[in-house]
Parts: sequence; C-alpha cells; structure tokens
Amino acid sequence: MAEERLATRTQFPASAESQKPRLKKAQEFPILEKQNWLIHLHYIRKDYEACKAVIKEQLQETQGLCEYAIYVQALIFRLEGNIQESLELFQTCAVLSPQCADNLKQVARSLFLLGKHKAAIEVYNEAAKLNQTDWEICHNLGVCYIYLKQFKKAQEQLHNALHLNRHDLTYIMLGKIHLLEGDLDKAIEIYKKAVEFSPENTELLTTLGLLYLQLGIYQKAFEHLGNALTYDPTNYKAILAAGSMMQTHGDFDVALTKYRVVACAVPESPPLWNNIGMCFFGKKKYVAAISCLKRANYLAPFDWKILYNLGLVHLTMQQYASAFHFLSAAINFQPKMGELYMLLAVALTNLEDPENAKRAYAEAVRLDKCNPLVNLNYAVLLYNQGEKQGALAQYQEMEKKVHLLQDSSSLEFDAEMVDMAQKLGAALQVGEALVWTKPVKDTKSKHRTTSTSKAASLQQPLGSNQALGQAMSSAAAYGKLPSGAGGTSHLTKPPSLPLEPQPTVEAHPNEASAQIREK
Repeated sequence: MAEERLATRTQFPASAESQKPRLKKAQEFPILEKQNWLIHLHYIRKDYEACKAVIKEQLQETQGLCEYAIYVQALIFRLEGNIQESLELFQTCAVLSPQCADNLKQVARSLFLLGKHKAAIEVYNEAAKLNQTDWEICHNLGVCYIYLKQFKKAQEQLHNALHLNRHDLTYIMLGKIHLLEGDLDKAIEIYKKAVEFSPENTELLTTLGLLYLQLGIYQKAFEHLGNALTYDPTNYKAILAAGSMMQTHGDFDVALTKYRVVACAVPESPPLWNNIGMCFFGKKKYVAAISCLKRANYLAPFDWKILYNLGLVHLTMQQYASAFHFLSAAINFQPKMGELYMLLAVALTNLEDPENAKRAYAEAVRLDKCNPLVNLNYAVLLYNQGEKQGALAQYQEMEKKVHLLQDSSSLEFDAEMVDMAQKLGAALQVGEALVWTKPVKDTKSKHRTTSTSKAASLQQPLGSNQALGQAMSSAAAYGKLPSGAGGTSHLTKPPSLPLEPQPTVEAHPNEASAQIREK
C-alpha cells in the first residue's frame, strides 16, 4: 500500500505540449473542383490560352467529368465563333447536371445563334420549369418568338419578363414589336415608360425623339434628343437627328455644322453623307451634292432613298440618262412608290421616249391614290401628245383628288405649279378658274412636288425632308449584357441573347420635284 501511494505521489505532470489541442489537417477540395478557381481567374482576365491549358489538365484528371471546366470551355468556343462545338459542350453540362437551369439556358442560346429558334424555345421552356422567376428566360423567349414573327406570344413573354424584372432591353424589344406591326403610338407609349424607368438611357431617349420626329411632333422630338445629348454629347445618332430637323427647316449651314461632328464619330455612315449631299442640294451646289450622294451610294448600294435623291439631283441638272439609271434602281428596291414612277416618266419624257413615259405615268397613277400632281403631269404629257381626251380624264381625276384633300390640309403648292394647272384647264376648255380655292398638299405621301413651265428645267423642291436611314434606328441597337464567370464552385450566369437591330425608323426622303411641259 505504501508503495502504491508513493507511486501515485511521484507521477510527473503532463507536458505543456501534450495539453495543446492537436491542429486539424486542412480539408482538401474534391478532385473535380480543385482547379475551378484557376480556370475562373484566367477566364475573367481573358487569358483564354492559359485557361484552355488548365481546362485540358483538369479534364484529364477527372476523366472529362468536371462540369465547370466543360462549361467555361464551351463559353470560350462561343467567343471564338465555334457555336456548334459550344452547343455540344453545353449539352454535356446539361447531362452532368440536369437540374441546372443555367446549363439549359446556354444550350438554348447556342441554338438561337445557330438560327434554330424553335429548338431554342423548347429548351427555354424546359429551363423555365426549373426556374420560374428568371426574367432572362422570358425575355429570350420573347426574342425567339419575334424571329418567328409570332408577335402575340412575344409580347406575352416580354410582359412576363417586365413583371419579374424591369429592364431596358425588354422595353426595347417590346417597342420593336409595335414598330414591326406599324403601331407608332403603342411604340411611343412603351418607350415613354422605358424612359421613366431609365431616364438617363441615351438610346431610349434618342429612339423616342426619332419616333416623335417621324410623326412630325418636332417640339417633343427636340426635347428628347436634347436630353440624350445632355447625357452623352457625343451620341452621333441624336446629333444626326438634330441636324436633320434643322435641315428640314432650311437651316443648311447649321445642319452641316452638326454633321461635321458626326463625321468624326462615324465617317463611313451612308445616312450622314446622304444628308450632307441634300444640304448641298438645298444650297444649289449640285456638283458637291452628287459627290456626297455617290459616296453614300458606295457605302449603301441597296438604299433606295439615296438612289432616289441621286435621281432627283440629276434631273435638276438636266442629266436625264443618269437620272433614269438611278430612278430605275430605286424602283427595283421600292416598287410600290408612285412618285418614283412619276419622276422616271419625267426623265423618259426628256429622253424623247413618250411611250415608255406614258407607261410609267400609268403605273404612278395606279399606285398613288392621293397625290393630284401625278395626274396633272400625266395630263400635260397626254395633251402635248395630242391626246386631249386622255388629258381631260386625268385632269378630272386630279380635281377629284383635290376635292378630297381640300379640307384636310392647309399646306400650299408652288404658285407656278398652280398657274400651270390653270393654263392646262383653259387649254382643255374646262374653265379658267382652277378647282383649288385653297392650295393643299397630299398629306398621306408627304411628298410635295413642283413644276416648271420650261421643258428643260426643274423647279427646286420646297423643303428638304431628308432620309435619316439606318442611323435613325436606335430603337433596338445592339444591347449586350456583360458576361463573366461565376465562382470557383458554380457556373457562370449567362448573358442575354443578342438583340436584332431595329428596322429603320425613317423620315421621308428628300421631296421630289416633278416637271410638266407647257405647249
């Protein structure tokens, strides 16, 4: 007993080191994810070659089962333009993680870029079942339906997207649908709501200003374009539109000053050179006008408005063969515009081809149901050819159109043109007094034509309502969201679908002058 007690007394105290808690070993990442951070780092730095090298190493270690590495590889393929390869890799990601909506969204995006819109819609619908609160799915469904021209379904999806999350891009696409349907009033309402939501978005402000400009509401157009320039003084679309407004009101020098600013930003813009050319036309500098218009035509050879204006300037310079060439080309692109046929008939008349001129006038009369000047010019040609009965029929048709337009407009015709109509009426023995008691203008086509009493000259047009062309299409300019990779253990959030450029929000081309011949 004594020995046991002694033993207990002689026990040594435990060392300090043994009393400290033992440090735990750091937990290792699973092999499938241990390189995700490095892949993410290279991707956001846009060091794609290094990123692909790490991805290759990671896929070799995991035997091709690392979802994140496959996902980023697919994103890189898409950036390089290999859409089909990216689609196959995203489909692989969807197989590895079938409950991830982001994978399906990327599969649908690749299908969209390949032009397979119906297939993209099916995949987006599957993604919507997994995530019913994602505005981007609804937005992109709306974009796909627009390409399929199913506008009702597109509107429904875009409204759903706005209900989930108000976004500029969704407003833009919704406004685009109304523009495609030709409903400017609804488009303006949409863009007004968009501007209320995002008052500093210069694209929205410019688009709204251009729509007001197209409707002739110049005060509101100037207000919104001015606001756009306040936030972005270098917005060339707004500057070009403001210059067009000044040009419309005859301030050619001020408009040219604006266009000089635009030329620094977009020196290869066809609408810019078209407007510059028509400014010189308004200043009666015809050689400079043709030079600028031909540059615009070189940059946009299929733009009928530029061809129209080239034909008009050549008619003014009495270069009838060149005018015939450009007007014929314009008719190929715009075959439903009666005034083009009328100007073509003027060129043919001066080229001493009255038979083809009659055919062109007949087509102009068939297409244009509102402009009395088409009938007046046709009547003069028939009278000069000795066909008084046909001339009388066209004169009477002109009178009917004038009666219909008499109460709907207060704009005036050129006095010389009215005088010519009176002389033609006297020659046809229908009375000295013309039916016009109050000069009017065709309000539907918004083209004002003038006439001369000489066979070899053309009256300069009254005003210069130039075409703004595609530079005026800011209603749905390219809108892109930034794309970036996600964290080291999850996938990236996909960017939105690219938006189609909006069809042109155009003003009318420069108003033409028509010639009638006095016998």
